[in-house]
Amino acid sequence: MPLHDWQDDRGWDSLHLVWQNQLLEWVQPRLPAGYRAYLGSVPALTIGTPNGRPDLGVRNWPSTASSNTAPPLTAILEPDTEGIAAFTLDEQRAIHVDLNGLLIAAIEIVSPRNKDRPAARERYLGRYESYVRRGIHLLLLDLLPRPIEFSFADAMAANLALEQPHCPAPFAVSYKVGEPVPEGTILAIWRRPLRIGENLPTIPLALDSSRTIPIDLEYTYNESARRVYLT
Repeated sequence: MPLHDWQDDRGWDSLHLVWQNQLLEWVQPRLPAGYRAYLGSVPALTIGTPNGRPDLGVRNWPSTASSNTAPPLTAILEPDTEGIAAFTLDEQRAIHVDLNGLLIAAIEIVSPRNKDRPAARERYLGRYESYVRRGIHLLLLDLLPRPIEFSFADAMAANLALEQPHCPAPFAVSYKVGEPVPEGTILAIWRRPLRIGENLPTIPLALDSSRTIPIDLEYTYNESARRVYLT
């Protein structure tokens, strides 16, 4: 099924959920022995105060200790302060692939809320970039053309000091993290610009420096669109 025009993102949440599951079903039977794929989540931070400092409502616990006696055990176990910090746990899930309990690859699908505000773009850029900086291979999928002046692929290239052609959304970009070299780290990239009305490509997901598995974006997207009655 040709790529829809997601400038109107109504129906996106349903497609996103089903596409994640379809991609997971595609990946699982193609993994070598010892690997496993699952839907995992990664926490993210949001600073909610204008000056960049978390807004803490602090409750001070009364001290029961004197200078001459040791505090009772109950006082030691109580926290010093308790408050509400201005961050939220990000419930957005991604497809994670691990080997012997170690995360080695991920597939992330960008949602509108990931880039609708400058703060969201900064937060999710840090999330996507952190995979690569930790040596985790990443397939990043962004089908959403808005905002037209921003691209996670371009922002990651700039932060990682990579020279690459402009890659606006919609796109699919796969990163394979290689060996360290004196100048930095070898990073192989498969960059696939996507076009509204055209079929989606097949793109590799790296598992290690020599192994990849092909991800058929057209098949998985088509099945997902069919299941959510998107025509």
